[in-house]
Amino acid sequence: MPDASTSSLVSLDHEELVIRRGRRSGVYTIVGVHSTARGPALGGCRMWRYQSSADGARDALRLSRAMTFKAAAAGLPLGGGKGVICAEPGKPPTGRRRRDVLLDFADSVNALEGRYVTAEDVGTSSTDMATIAEGTEHVTGLSKARGGSGDPSPFTARGVEAAMRACCERRFGSRELKGRTVALVGAGHVGTRLARRLAKVGAKLLMADIDPSRRELADKLPGAKWTDPSTALLAEVDVLAPCALGGAIDEVNVGRLRCQVVCGAANNQLAHDGLAEDLAAHGILYGPDFIANAGGLVNIAVEIGPGGYDPKRARQRASEIEQTMREVLDRAERYDVTPLEAAYALARARLAGAGV
Repeated sequence: MPDASTSSLVSLDHEELVIRRGRRSGVYTIVGVHSTARGPALGGCRMWRYQSSADGARDALRLSRAMTFKAAAAGLPLGGGKGVICAEPGKPPTGRRRRDVLLDFADSVNALEGRYVTAEDVGTSSTDMATIAEGTEHVTGLSKARGGSGDPSPFTARGVEAAMRACCERRFGSRELKGRTVALVGAGHVGTRLARRLAKVGAKLLMADIDPSRRELADKLPGAKWTDPSTALLAEVDVLAPCALGGAIDEVNVGRLRCQVVCGAANNQLAHDGLAEDLAAHGILYGPDFIANAGGLVNIAVEIGPGGYDPKRARQRASEIEQTMREVLDRAERYDVTPLEAAYALARARLAGAGV
């Protein structure tokens, strides 16, 4: 590893960690494989500007572990992995430079000989996946024109809405979202799709993003207002939906939250797992992120599964996340634990069934 801070990476229980400096671009590309017990490790390729390559490795390790639990809890025949491209300072690469970076990442994928399958994630797109596919066959989430399922964000948003309904049913006694106030923090691909779905069913939205150009969407949606991320995070609402990068809820703000439910699309919404206890102590129901945001993974599992891709089947499977969330909340009540503990227990039970 390139710097001394790697000693504080994370607690390692992973199968493999690949770190390579691209021969074309000189950019560090990283793949973390947490588990292949249930099948090949599937996880997106994130292109992001990190403080150091060690920070990129931390992200790959943390996110690949979460993918294992996400796939297991959803009952999918997949393991957990994650790819990271440590982008250089400044604007994202374009043109030939971007192509070189993506092909260097493809080399890292190939080094794992099929134990890891990549897909799009933060900072990458289905177009990028097509470039990566020039260098490796272990890629999914390609555009529909190339025989893939295309953008997975509609399925992720569908699953988050389903999970939100289960959480509202548990907290308010009704799964209906009409009239519910939702603070949606992060209006990227998934956040935008989720906002449209929630507005369509009559929810009242308070939207925020670090990119002010996203305000245009809020101006067009009925019942939506725009604010800054800090204000949205601490707003008095029924549901807080973190839909940007992870760590939105930390030791500093957890006691200041004024929502009744936390349920969103972001990965690793809690800065650390212990905050699930703090949320419970403050009377806030937490819908574990790796349960709520599994819709995109479900869609890709349908794409690479037997029988070929069927969007209707993918939509149905994403909607079934509502029942999975109910099962998690039932377990939490039955055993008097947090929903996060119950979600881990569900995933571990399914991993144990795979011989782990």
